[in-house]
Amino acid sequence: MNNWPEGWSDSNRGGGYGHGSASAQPEGARVMRQVRRGPAGAPPSGGVPQQPTYDDGYGNAYGTPESYDSGYNTGQVYGSPDGGSGGRGGGGYGADRPAPNWRRRIKVTAITLVTVVVATTIGTYFWADSKLNRDVDLSKVIERPEAGEGTNYLIVGSDSREGLSDEQKKELHTGSADGKRTDSMMILHTGSNGPTLISLPRDSNVTIPKFVGSESGKTFPGTGRQVKLNAAYAEDGPELLVRTVEANTGLHIDHYVEIGFAGFANIVDAVGGVEITIPKGGMKDTKSGANFEAGKQTLNGEQSLAFVRTRYALARSDLDRTKNQQKFLAALASQTATPSTVLNPFKLYPTMSAGLDTLIVDKDMSLFDLADMFWAMKGVTGGDGKSMNMPISGNAANGNLQWDTAKVKKLVEELKNDETVTVSGN
Repeated sequence: MNNWPEGWSDSNRGGGYGHGSASAQPEGARVMRQVRRGPAGAPPSGGVPQQPTYDDGYGNAYGTPESYDSGYNTGQVYGSPDGGSGGRGGGGYGADRPAPNWRRRIKVTAITLVTVVVATTIGTYFWADSKLNRDVDLSKVIERPEAGEGTNYLIVGSDSREGLSDEQKKELHTGSADGKRTDSMMILHTGSNGPTLISLPRDSNVTIPKFVGSESGKTFPGTGRQVKLNAAYAEDGPELLVRTVEANTGLHIDHYVEIGFAGFANIVDAVGGVEITIPKGGMKDTKSGANFEAGKQTLNGEQSLAFVRTRYALARSDLDRTKNQQKFLAALASQTATPSTVLNPFKLYPTMSAGLDTLIVDKDMSLFDLADMFWAMKGVTGGDGKSMNMPISGNAANGNLQWDTAKVKKLVEELKNDETVTVSGN
């Protein structure tokens, strides 16, 4: 018998269990929330998958904006209020991104490239300038002619064997003589009427003038002694050679440039060889090591040295050799100035290093002067200038080559006045 008030009977509670029921039966399982998922398919626009909704079993759905609003559901959590991508149609996240400033990017890139180029150029200049051997002091040369228009370079190829091993001397056919002599001498004039390259045969008959010893400082009077031109260099080096050339021509020499056997061969190898056309009949000289068939071919450093030193296989010996030297040096300058060398640092720097390491120049020589000389040599090949031998009238009493005095005087006047050269050489 139930003594509880009627309002608390089980029948009035609908026969349910739990909630204070005295019945021993367990409370019925709670109704679980049901997950309601949207239809299968692609997520809605905006790139965010549709979130599931939940039902607590009593008809109340959770997880929808209608059933739960925290105050933060503005519709902009993943995109714009319309569910898009910020009005750009690009599927971006968050607020609108500014468009890339391409003008600024291009400007920064250009400034960076210019800075790198300028820094590299400046670094290369000081590196190259530090490698020049400025060993010749032209201030020791006395009684010099007055300077004229344009610039005159005395270019000397010496037979110096300095730095060569015995094996290299054998390969290059240089012999093992002590000291050094001039194997070739040229005057290069640069000015407003194109460059002029004049070879001075080593057997030229000249008079040794009064001079001051480069090492001793002692004054040696002129005695009228006549010798071959290359003897001046052998006697007292570059300073006496310059003094002798100036005294016998009347032409002021502005700069002096010298290169030895090893440096010459190294430069040629650094640029990958030089293309030369060997004349009909070929060229063979056991003393220089030359052994070439006729026709166009590329010579390496060893072959190039043999080519410019060959004299016994030529009809006019020293005169023909100077022409070959002119032709080769101009071709070397022309090939070195090609884009494949200038624009390739792996080729340019070894070439510059090979040349600068072995060049001997005067104390006032700058890299700009050297560049002027180089481009002038290239101009001779390109047809912008003229190449010739010093005019010869015959042989002197001692057997040396005698210059044509009248022609030499006119040639020097034209060079001093920077006029177009009309004199022809041998």
